[in-house]
Amino acid sequence: MTGNGHPTHRTRRTHDLHPTGLDSDGFIAREGSLARVPAAFRPVVAAASARLADAFGARLHSAYLYGSIPRGTARVGVSDLDLLLALRAEPTGADRADADALGAALDEEFGQIDGCGTLLYSRARLLSAPERYDLGWFVACLCTPLLGEDLAARLPRYRPGSLLARETNGDLHLLLPHWRRRIAAADGTEQALRPLVRFMSRHLVRTGFTLVMPRWGGWTSDLHEMAEAFARYYPEHADRLRAAALLGREPVGDADVLASYVDELGPWLAAEYARVHGEKSPKGLR
Repeated sequence: MTGNGHPTHRTRRTHDLHPTGLDSDGFIAREGSLARVPAAFRPVVAAASARLADAFGARLHSAYLYGSIPRGTARVGVSDLDLLLALRAEPTGADRADADALGAALDEEFGQIDGCGTLLYSRARLLSAPERYDLGWFVACLCTPLLGEDLAARLPRYRPGSLLARETNGDLHLLLPHWRRRIAAADGTEQALRPLVRFMSRHLVRTGFTLVMPRWGGWTSDLHEMAEAFARYYPEHADRLRAAALLGREPVGDADVLASYVDELGPWLAAEYARVHGEKSPKGLR
């Protein structure tokens, strides 16, 4: 048991996923596994595992995959490699430089992936009370163990309720000014704007989904399914989120799209989120 009385992941039975992404007890089931990694991406994952161990050594507590590769939905030449590292101390500039260099080398060597992104946090932060329903949930439910001790064993089980919705995505109102600055700083080329469209499209779709998640009653990471779940409750905004879901998978570097996100869809979504779930506990932007 954990300190708050929740059973840990070590005591769980294994269940088949329900169509709503829950196990038979109604908790969000961990969505990925190494067994689901498509064959084309297994050499990439093997190389990442070996190089992370070499590069970080004793600094590394554990490493995880997340995203389409461990979910088994990755597309060769389109999907990126997403990693999360739990370090034994707070990440330093040197840690981030090492992670960036490793990711760049993997991206250069393996044509199967289109980029490699690595999140770095301390083990203490991932297990901290303020992160219980944000980064803690992310590790426990959306990350697949790759190296080291799985921190999910020290975290509770999670239901798709309003608390989880608020603490995962209830900070869009704080992010929008940051997004505007990123757009303004971009050079305006298709190449520069495309990653922003991809990132912001996905973030808005996920925020729209978690807005309705407690009513929908489950979990999914599929952008199309997220948009359709949202559409059930906000049909008047459905087309905009469906369009964002498409751009999250097939982005184009369009300045008008980005402007619509930060001037129209984003502000509406942030206001509705605050009305329904409240605002996320202040912890700073990541």
